[in-house]
Amino acid sequence: MLNKAILMGRLTRDPELRYTQNNTPVATFTLAIDRSYSRGQERQTDFIDIVAWRRTAEFVSQWFTKGMMAVVVGSIQSRRWQDKNGNNRTSIEVVADEVQFGESKRSREANGSAGYQGNGYQGGYSEMQSAPRSVPNFDLPTGGSDFSEISDDDGEVPF
Repeated sequence: MLNKAILMGRLTRDPELRYTQNNTPVATFTLAIDRSYSRGQERQTDFIDIVAWRRTAEFVSQWFTKGMMAVVVGSIQSRRWQDKNGNNRTSIEVVADEVQFGESKRSREANGSAGYQGNGYQGGYSEMQSAPRSVPNFDLPTGGSDFSEISDDDGEVPF
């Protein structure tokens, strides 16, 4: 069986970080995802609940805010529960294995995405990683580099 979801959308609110009784971090947030549409049809949006655990939860709560574009890779799960009136309910949510930024800092600033306070980190976090990554600073100095640009065009046609 295969249960894998890959979603890209904007956060509808800041992530909410909580801790279980065992002090395990869990973050919840909702992605607004536009459906594909044809000309003449009204655009529709789906609101998908996302749950992130442990390091992914901490990463999301630290770096994401309302309005930011996020890419989430995870699995779909259903959860049954009873509301305060005793009615049986079912919730469908995506449990995030990996969360990444869906756009660059420059793009966010140009589009005026609300609430972004980051420092240009362009990566993401995955539960599959063995050790947490430190947040790099991509404002690298120019000049004095050991690297040089390689030209693609050697004048030869590859076929």
